[in-house]
Amino acid sequence: MLIVTVLGLLLVAWFIGQPWLTERRRRHWRSQPFPPAWRAILKKRVPYLRALPADLQLQLKQHIQVFLAEKAFIGCAGLVITDEVRVTIAAQACLLILNRAKTDYYPELRQILVYPGAFIVDKVHTDETGVLQDHQRQVLSGESWSQGQVILSWQDTVEGAAIPDDAHNVVIHEFAHQLDQETGLANGAPNLPGPERYRRWSKIMHDAFDELQEQADRGEESLFDPYGATNPAEFFAVASETFFERPGPMAEQYPSLYHELCGFYRVNPLSW
Repeated sequence: MLIVTVLGLLLVAWFIGQPWLTERRRRHWRSQPFPPAWRAILKKRVPYLRALPADLQLQLKQHIQVFLAEKAFIGCAGLVITDEVRVTIAAQACLLILNRAKTDYYPELRQILVYPGAFIVDKVHTDETGVLQDHQRQVLSGESWSQGQVILSWQDTVEGAAIPDDAHNVVIHEFAHQLDQETGLANGAPNLPGPERYRRWSKIMHDAFDELQEQADRGEESLFDPYGATNPAEFFAVASETFFERPGPMAEQYPSLYHELCGFYRVNPLSW
């Protein structure tokens, strides 16, 4: 009985102490000088980050250091993982978690798998009655799994960072899904503070989502990628790309949605 009690106390102490130890490690990583070679990578691959205010640039670099210390990168189909790959992806992923009083750095994420280019996946198609149909092969540039993995095309990652105003950024898209999946399956409603905020979020998001679906049905052009009309989860990810890369048109055409995303992401890209 004594042994069981001691083991129980040790287990409780471990659970209590683990967050403290994790934060202690993160403070250490954030306090380290940012490597000059990594700074050169940011300048080459993610040049639009230089538009951020100095305090956000410093914060972003600290987040990159923690992210790279905690997440594993795996090269697929012959891709060799280099610091250029790691830093380029981490910088764009960490853009989504700035200005948070406390961030857990995508707590469910364990691995980032990177292919040289677009990759093929087999998906089971479910028809309108819910019956599973044959596998369908899809060519993707990115995918986010709730089991702790993000899969990215390196070619699309580079192109997304190089063109900062086209609202196409696969890293922002997939890591928005990761934030969405912190509450379970992706449904377009990430972790928000309280029921009132969820009600407001739901109305604003669905109004814009419904409008995009109608525009897609009529074949009309929209500020948002028509892929966002697939479902609310994809709309949130597409809206996040637009928020960071085309904030001016979004603030003008969808002011309520822009304001809501400013609150969620805790930044105002218009001010950059």
